[in-house]
Amino acid sequence: MKTGLKPVLWSCAALLLLLSLAVPVLNLISLLLMMLPLVVLYTTLPPKSFGLHMLAVWVLAFVIGGPATLIIGLFFLIPSIVMGYLYMKQATASRVVRSVGVVILAQLMLELLIFEIFLDISLLKEMGTIVRSTFADLMTQGLIPSDWDSSLTEIVIQTMINSIPVVFIMMAFGYTVITQFMARRLVRWSGGPATPRFTRAREWRLPRLLVVLYLITYVMELFSSTTSSSFFSVALLNLLPLLSYLFAFQAVGFFFFLAHQRGWNKAIPVLIAIPVLLFPPLSIIGVLDTAFPIRKSFTKP
Repeated sequence: MKTGLKPVLWSCAALLLLLSLAVPVLNLISLLLMMLPLVVLYTTLPPKSFGLHMLAVWVLAFVIGGPATLIIGLFFLIPSIVMGYLYMKQATASRVVRSVGVVILAQLMLELLIFEIFLDISLLKEMGTIVRSTFADLMTQGLIPSDWDSSLTEIVIQTMINSIPVVFIMMAFGYTVITQFMARRLVRWSGGPATPRFTRAREWRLPRLLVVLYLITYVMELFSSTTSSSFFSVALLNLLPLLSYLFAFQAVGFFFFLAHQRGWNKAIPVLIAIPVLLFPPLSIIGVLDTAFPIRKSFTKP
């Protein structure tokens, strides 16, 4: 059992992060860092000690911050335990991201069901109400075209609802990647096990099968209605942007490879990555990098 001061400090950090959720602006940073102390504690303490630390944190958070902080803390507990367990098993970074990302995604979907079934609160209906109210205010102020009507508003709402899966997926895996990047270093610093790092960006390679899937999806999406609520249309609406982002990251990997081969400053591929990730059409670079052996043209003899 760890008897040093670090576990106590990490428990205090977990408590402060929970309590800071009530502070505007600061709560966004707190959410981003929420899993870090939990992962560190799980990997550096025996299970019973970890449970005692968490119990103390939750009791204090409940007394000071109320039940809302406790609920949020419980949400992040499960993926933190999964990540810590995989760290102790020396799992690869890709496996950690996949496993924890799926857990967070499942919890997000479960929350929708809990609100709908047990609390009789439809978050989707609430979102629709907010959008309708927003467009009504914009129409009153004359900030949108005069020919805008309620049917167009409903199309916007339906598209937003159909896009929820891809938003949840990107949130879950994006959050997991950020947490993995920071947590493995903090775990090692706190005396936990060394964990495998991510594959270097210049070595990222997607399977060519994804290019075929991307082309098929793109062609089918051209003939599909974006306002349809059928499973097929919703799947296409979510699959295409997901594949585009995958190829955008592949494009980033290509520029890191190019920088390595040409001896560029390390900041250059980082700066290039910003527009590549922000402008989806640039993902075509990743498609070409995956489909064709263009890296051979830049490889040093």
